[in-house]
Amino acid sequence: MRKIKVLIVDDAVVVRKIVSDSLSVDPEIEIVGTAANGKIGLAKIEQLQPDCVTLDIEMPEMDGLETLVEIRKKYRDLPVIMFSTLTERGGVSTLEALSLGATDYVTKPANVGSVSIAMQRVREELIPKIKLFCSKAAGVQLPQLAIPAKKFSPALPKTPVTPPKPTEKKRIDIVAIGVSTGGPNALADLFPMLPGNLPVPIVLTQHMPPYFTRLLAERLSSKSELSIQEGRPGQIIHPGEVWIAPGDYHMEVARVGTSVQLQTNQNPPENSCRPAVDPMFRSVLKVYGAHTLAVIMTGMGQDGLKGCAEVKEAGGQVIVQDEETSVVWGMPGFVSRAGLADKVLPLNQIAGEIINRLKFGR
Repeated sequence: MRKIKVLIVDDAVVVRKIVSDSLSVDPEIEIVGTAANGKIGLAKIEQLQPDCVTLDIEMPEMDGLETLVEIRKKYRDLPVIMFSTLTERGGVSTLEALSLGATDYVTKPANVGSVSIAMQRVREELIPKIKLFCSKAAGVQLPQLAIPAKKFSPALPKTPVTPPKPTEKKRIDIVAIGVSTGGPNALADLFPMLPGNLPVPIVLTQHMPPYFTRLLAERLSSKSELSIQEGRPGQIIHPGEVWIAPGDYHMEVARVGTSVQLQTNQNPPENSCRPAVDPMFRSVLKVYGAHTLAVIMTGMGQDGLKGCAEVKEAGGQVIVQDEETSVVWGMPGFVSRAGLADKVLPLNQIAGEIINRLKFGR
């Protein structure tokens, strides 16, 4: 078993050292080189043939987005993990990078107080993702809570939706979606396939930090007939609206009088996530019970598994994305293998299945 070969591309000497030192403590990872800009990085990819590249976004001469475009021309499946700042500008660039074919991203630790804490944050975020995306090539054991997809592809091309035949006749009053790694591109495929006059609201948890969730909502809304916004406490939800949990906050729903409102909190992370899918699902069940449709899409880990079990126990319905079209078949894979999914579908059929199930009882 050989080590996973990693190339670090970042213009900051301090950052290159922090990332290199953080990753070098893992016996299954080898830093094969570093580069101060994209142009040098491209040359080193050719020379060193790494299994994974960590890529800064803001660099002189050739920035991360330009470099990513060139990488994808020649290395379609090479895992590229963007190293972005936790700022609005960083969020915009990160979402753009994901749309251009970046495999995933991590955020640079900021205001953590010491180099040792910064290194710990890098290890906790970056090492599992490197092992996830490179395990097959290097022959290392997978992280326990993640299953890699068979390929690293940008968003799927749009295809006409052909709703499958109904299997159950039960009214759906809300759709609750949980998604993580690979989610922004998957959602960008999903929402344009749904009509703007959707007869129910959608609540959604995507594992993302502050800034990023609002920017994701704006990006998705610009390409969809649906109104897609970041969730706000006290907001009354209506049919045809999509509400995304804000970064670093769990989002829940609650009945207040005759309306259903959003609530947010900073309760402890669940499944190492905040926002997390499970607390959102629990709150949805309290309000809508058996009239809930849960959707689990591409993502690392098992957030949403307990929530889906409760949805099924309450008489609700669950559909999940299949392995072939998921970037990571962790979250949907756990639900599927637990026997909780009513349907396991490719990404381009999920919208049709949602539409089909919403027709029942109306």
